[in-house]
Amino acid sequence: MLDLKQIRREPEIVKAALSRRDPALAEEVDGILALDSEWRAATTSAESLRAAQKEASERVAAGKRAGADVGEELARLKETSARVKTLAEQAARAEQQLQDRLARLPNLPDPTAADGPEDELVRTVGEPRELGFPARDHLELAGPRIDMDAGAKLSGTRFAYLKGELVRLELALVSYAIDTLSTHGFTPVIPPVLVRERALYGTGFLPDTEQQIYRLADDDLYLIGTSEVALASLHDGEVIEPQRLPLRYAGYSPCFRREAGAAGKDTRGIFRVHQFEKVEMLSFVAPTDSAAEHERILGIEEQILTELAIPYRVVNIAVSDLGSSAAKKYDCEAWLPSQERYRELTSCSNTTDYQARRLSIRTRRDDGPGRGQTEPVHTLNGTAVAVGRTMIALLENGQQEDGSVTLPECLAPFGAPRRLAPAGR
Repeated sequence: MLDLKQIRREPEIVKAALSRRDPALAEEVDGILALDSEWRAATTSAESLRAAQKEASERVAAGKRAGADVGEELARLKETSARVKTLAEQAARAEQQLQDRLARLPNLPDPTAADGPEDELVRTVGEPRELGFPARDHLELAGPRIDMDAGAKLSGTRFAYLKGELVRLELALVSYAIDTLSTHGFTPVIPPVLVRERALYGTGFLPDTEQQIYRLADDDLYLIGTSEVALASLHDGEVIEPQRLPLRYAGYSPCFRREAGAAGKDTRGIFRVHQFEKVEMLSFVAPTDSAAEHERILGIEEQILTELAIPYRVVNIAVSDLGSSAAKKYDCEAWLPSQERYRELTSCSNTTDYQARRLSIRTRRDDGPGRGQTEPVHTLNGTAVAVGRTMIALLENGQQEDGSVTLPECLAPFGAPRRLAPAGR
């Protein structure tokens, strides 16, 4: 959520920033300011009348004790009470509308976020291998080790069974990622995957991406699409003392997405499925440190891709494609030989104070003006390993002419095979 005080103080700056996302958002700011004025005016009037109401009540009580005729005074008191009630209702209504409108405003984009309309290429790392033979896709290379038919029979389209050595590969990827993140100061966490509405609202997934979220019919619970939701909510409502920052967590969880509207796109295999596993990074930092933390998280993602020998490129996502909570976002896109193009594998976002403000997660200023006062922390998130897509990249980039797959040596200590036999053998 945006800072209402900043909107009041710098409306034109806020409008200009939001217009980079969508010019129509500037009109939303005008509507919010109008509701804010109505709310504050009604609140001020109600408070002023309450003071008059209290004085009149005291006069009526004193008159009654003295045996005086207080009929006229009592009638005026009733009128004042009715007016206070009307103003209080008006203020409450305006405040609710104000909060609803505020909740739908996205974060202000960072000045260095790409203007678009296309994403901005930051760098390309690694050369795609010249195979010298027709590239197979991940389903051809995996064969019966990825069983889409059985998954569809059990759960519907875009579910899969993983079998045999691919299970060992997945577990090795997760262990490798957790081990790598631990060396960078991230605390491993296995969070709940069922959360209340507040967690999704607090991270900006509601009301922005409601169509992508699975909800339980009989409980007020939702399945998470990323452990970012659970990790960001870990300190909901807390004041984190500055000496404890930064706090860094590495969450491992299954993730669930309806992928509404994605029919016909990337539906072959496990690139875009409804259930997948992911290791996610989440950082809580002081506001002055979030830009540096964003680059740090990106560096960890690149380290993992380099160690896995996956050619990739980094792109600065265009402002028009940012999720509501992100001020800036990088994607790392892996080279897929079967498609002869780069595809999104991981991403990392700086959400500044947007999520922390909604979740009321604060720290104290430890120097300068306002020292000791609380202010929202900044939160950042990044994917260490999106397991399914990473396995696709490993299979396709490690494929050999006979259909076997050579896997990175860095995974062997965690239980991964060094080589996958050709499908069917």
